[in-house]
Amino acid sequence: MRSDDEDEQRARDIALRVFAVVSTKWGLRVLEEIHADRRRFRELHRAVDGISYKVLTQTLRDLENHGLVARYDHGTANPRVDYSLTEAGTELVDAIHALCDWSRTHLDRLLDAPASRAAPRTSH
Repeated sequence: MRSDDEDEQRARDIALRVFAVVSTKWGLRVLEEIHADRRRFRELHRAVDGISYKVLTQTLRDLENHGLVARYDHGTANPRVDYSLTEAGTELVDAIHALCDWSRTHLDRLLDAPASRAAPRTSH
């Protein structure tokens, strides 16, 4: 039987692995697109501007392997695969949205923090 400390450490390790996948250049963008609605591969490729087929495939595999995305193969003659968020994936995107709400609430103070003043600002 595991102790509470072992369970906590295990949860932290899993969270760090999930955060590593989500914080890649494309991870969160793909999650956001799937969060809107179940998507097919080509729909995702069109929606996530600049991502290659290879990188989208790898990103979807990583998100699926971490339990955030579900892949459904319709098993038809013409390959048709849909991607949707799992319950964990939906809750993670909701938590990220809550973090964005938090940052908007505290934006003035966060921008005045020493770390924000030292970081170069980028424009998009």
